[in-house]
Amino acid sequence: MRVFTPKEVTAHAANKYLAVLVAAKFARVLNEFPRDRSMSGEKKLTTRALEDLSSGDIEYRVVPRPRPTE
Repeated sequence: MRVFTPKEVTAHAANKYLAVLVAAKFARVLNEFPRDRSMSGEKKLTTRALEDLSSGDIEYRVVPRPRPTE
């Protein structure tokens, strides 16, 4: 299992917390695609998502939440 340093993941994200959130959401998207389950050397989806984020393959944007009106 590969270990990702905070410096690696923050190269393409504002901070390490945002990087983890982006990678987790991308891993959920990857989970929706059909996979060949017979492949034995397949990487985990979270590892693949962190690799894609570290290499800059994932583009994202932060959408602020609307504030509730009183």
